[in-house]
Amino acid sequence: MLLLIFVITALYVFIIGSFIYGFDKVSNFTISDVTPKTKFSLIIPFRNESDHLENLITSLAHLNYPKSHFEILLIDDDSNDSSVELIETLHSKYQSLDLKVLSNERISAAPKKDAITLGIKNTKYDWIVTSDADCIVPKYWLDAYDSYIQHYKPNFIMGPVTYTNGVTFLDRFQILELLSLQGTTIGSFGIGKPFMCNGANLVYSKKFFFDINGFEGNTNIASGDDVFLLQKAISVNKKAVHYLKSNLVTVKTQTEPNFKLLKQQRIRWASKTTNYNSIFGKLTGLTVVIMNGLIICLPLFFGIGLISIKSLIYILFIKILIDFLLIYKSARFFEQEQFLISYIASSLFYPLFSIYVAIASVFSNYKWKGRHYSK
Repeated sequence: MLLLIFVITALYVFIIGSFIYGFDKVSNFTISDVTPKTKFSLIIPFRNESDHLENLITSLAHLNYPKSHFEILLIDDDSNDSSVELIETLHSKYQSLDLKVLSNERISAAPKKDAITLGIKNTKYDWIVTSDADCIVPKYWLDAYDSYIQHYKPNFIMGPVTYTNGVTFLDRFQILELLSLQGTTIGSFGIGKPFMCNGANLVYSKKFFFDINGFEGNTNIASGDDVFLLQKAISVNKKAVHYLKSNLVTVKTQTEPNFKLLKQQRIRWASKTTNYNSIFGKLTGLTVVIMNGLIICLPLFFGIGLISIKSLIYILFIKILIDFLLIYKSARFFEQEQFLISYIASSLFYPLFSIYVAIASVFSNYKWKGRHYSK
């Protein structure tokens, strides 16, 4: 038993260590002083987002990029609040924005994928940018993407995402968790094995989207508009898939306000992992789940005499340390080191939370934005 425990721990350390190594292999991008050339179509699905749309649209109105070089398509996914009316009011305030609202057309079990596909079919520009309605985008967001596209000629670009507020412990827990996910995303790209991305900050060419048949093949899964598209992009042309590591393109979003919504969100995220095509992604996910399960079981193993107290402390210390190194790198990049104060408490709570989410994602359905989804 002790040998198996150390093998699992060693595998976990190797995988997380590879992400720590890969994180620095992705160079920070410095924007060039170039004439804007790229024209973007921003596609943002929304459903009952009246609390967030003003912040989003205000940030879009203050983009530094020429207004003639981008359009905004907001896709209403059957909202029953005042979202549409609010957009109309904001559009009258920011009349220079090329903005329109479309009603989603449901053709599959994945409403967000339907919304993005509908948006792309109605775009007039060659580059697609996706984000979420509860996000705030930075001033030089499109400038940096334009500079990157002119320099590297990619087909698919991932960008960084972080949370904004960190008042409560629940906020800080979510921030640290997202920092670990962003660190994993950047690190996996640095070692040439990307398997994660975030649809709140994605850019790809319209031609490339249609060349890979968009979301075809995974519309039976409600979530995964980002990850499954990434996997298809990698399978077609891995060299054209890039990560833009720059604070100039970091999109900020909101933490979940309570534990119930956080659980539902994470179950939704986890529900798609069994459908990953990436063997490395599956191995990483399985190793993380087993390691967290092991941490939960360590006191039991000690209690029945399978391991010593020294082994228990060593394994717990190793996991906390290797996780901290990855999160610390990510926190420095996002300039969020102040939230590391909650790291120890979060690291002790996370194994219980992650195992609960893993089990729930396999055996239970979930609810999101007022809709029920089945496995």
